[in-house]
Amino acid sequence: MKRSLVLLVACGVLAAACHQSSPERAVAAADPLQGSYRFEQNGWIFVHLEGPPQRLGFQHGALLAPEIADLLRVLKPFLDETTKRDWAFYRDAAQRVLWPRIDAEFQAEIDGIVAGARSKQVALDRWDIVALNALEELPSYYVPWLEKQQGKPPSTKAPGNCSAFVATGSYTTDRRIVIGHNNWTNYITGARWNIIFDLKPEHGFPILMDGLPGVIASDDDFGINGNGLMITETTITGFHGFDPAGSPEFYRARKALQYGGSIDDYVRIMRDGNNGGYANDWLLGDNKTGEVALFELGLKESSVRRTKDGYFVGSNFPVDDKLIKAETDFDVNNKASSPNARRTRWEQLMAEHKGKIDVEIGQQMEADAYDVIDHRQGPNDRTLCGAIDGVERGIPEWDWGKYFPGGTVQAKVTDGRMAATMQMVAALGHPCAPDFQAEPFLAAHPDYGWMRGLMTDMKTRPWTRFSSGMRPATTAILGGTQTGDGPKR
Repeated sequence: MKRSLVLLVACGVLAAACHQSSPERAVAAADPLQGSYRFEQNGWIFVHLEGPPQRLGFQHGALLAPEIADLLRVLKPFLDETTKRDWAFYRDAAQRVLWPRIDAEFQAEIDGIVAGARSKQVALDRWDIVALNALEELPSYYVPWLEKQQGKPPSTKAPGNCSAFVATGSYTTDRRIVIGHNNWTNYITGARWNIIFDLKPEHGFPILMDGLPGVIASDDDFGINGNGLMITETTITGFHGFDPAGSPEFYRARKALQYGGSIDDYVRIMRDGNNGGYANDWLLGDNKTGEVALFELGLKESSVRRTKDGYFVGSNFPVDDKLIKAETDFDVNNKASSPNARRTRWEQLMAEHKGKIDVEIGQQMEADAYDVIDHRQGPNDRTLCGAIDGVERGIPEWDWGKYFPGGTVQAKVTDGRMAATMQMVAALGHPCAPDFQAEPFLAAHPDYGWMRGLMTDMKTRPWTRFSSGMRPATTAILGGTQTGDGPKR
C-alpha cells in the first residue's frame, strides 16, 4: 500500500506538470524511484541513485527529504548569524549569479531534487537547493567579493578545513595509490555530513562519494569513479578572489568526477569556467596508471604537480609561490598556525610510514592527534584530526573564535584495490576523540547559546566499509521495507 502511494504521488507530479513549476516538469518517469534505495549503517545514510538527471535528482530528493529539510532548517539561522546575510540574500545570488552558469544536465538534476523533496511534502524550491549546493562558495567567496565591490572590508573569510593525503609507488605497501581525507567544519553542518552517495548516472562514470543531503557534489570532496579516478582536496586558507561570471564550483566538481577519465580530464573540467569559489588544493589519483597529482586551483593562478612515486599532502596551506602572493594573505612563516603545523606533522608521518602506507595506516594518519608545536597528544587546532571546542585560542585565520564548536567530523580512506571495485572505508565523528555532546558544551560556553536547537550530539563511530551497489540484509526504502536482494541494477 505504501509503495502504491509513492507511485500515486509520483504520477500526480507528472499529471500536473503543465500546471506546476519547472522542477516538477523535470520528472518524467512512470516510477521515478525505480532502482533507488537507502539504508543506514553506523550513522551513515547510504543512498543508491540511478538514471537520467531528472530521475536521479528525484530519487535524491525523495529518499533524503527529511535530511534536506533538516539541513536547510539549521543552515539558514547559522548563515544569518555568522555572515549577517539572510537566506533571501543567498537565494537571490543562487538565481542571478549561479543558476545561469550550470549545464542543463545538472540543472535538471537539481530540479529533480526539488520535485522529489516536494513529493514528500518538504516546502522548498529551486533557489533553496542551488543556495544549499553553494553553502561554501557563496558565504566565503562571493560575499567578500561583493563587499569589496561596495568598498567595504570583508566580513567573512575563506574556510581552511580538512587534512588529506595521497601516496603511491615506494610509499605504499603494494606501490598502488592510497588516498585519505578528514573533514573539518562546524559541528552543526558536520553532524549532517553523513551521506554515502552511490550514483549511477545515465552518462559518464559511476560515482561513490560522501556528501550532504541535497548537494550534488561531495563538497568536502572525497570520491572515486568507475574509471579509476580518485579525488579529494583541502581548502586554501587566506584565499581571496571570485568571478561572478564563472561557473559554480560545486557543479564543476561534480561534472569533473562524473566525466573525468584521467587527471588531465579532471584538471581541464575544473579550470573551465572557474569562478574561484571554494579554492582548493586537489589531491588526485589515477588508478589505471598509479599516478597522483596535486592540482592547486585559485582564481587566475593554478598549477599541477604529479608523480608515480611519492606523495602529496594537504592541510589548507597553499603551495605555489605565485598564487600565495597574488591570491592569498597566507602567512608561510607562522609555523604554529593550524595549516603549517599540520603540514609538518604530515611530513613526519609520510617519512615514518614510507613503504608501509595502506588503508589501515591511512586510517591511523587521519585520526592522528599529535601536536608538533607543544609535543603532546590530544586533538586541537594543530593536529591532523582536530577538535576546536576545547581550544581557547580558536583558529583566527578561519574566523573560528575561542572554543568554536568545529573540527574533524568524519574521515574516509581508500586504496587502489578497493577503488577498483568502488569501495571505501569511512568513519563518522571524531576519529581521535570521544563523542561530542551538545548540551554540556552549550552550558559551558553560553556565547554559543544561539546554536541551541541547531547543534546535535556527534557520536564517534567505527570505520565502516562501503561499496557501490551494496545492500544490507534488510534495506529500508521509501514507502516500506525491501528485504533480500531488492530491485536489481
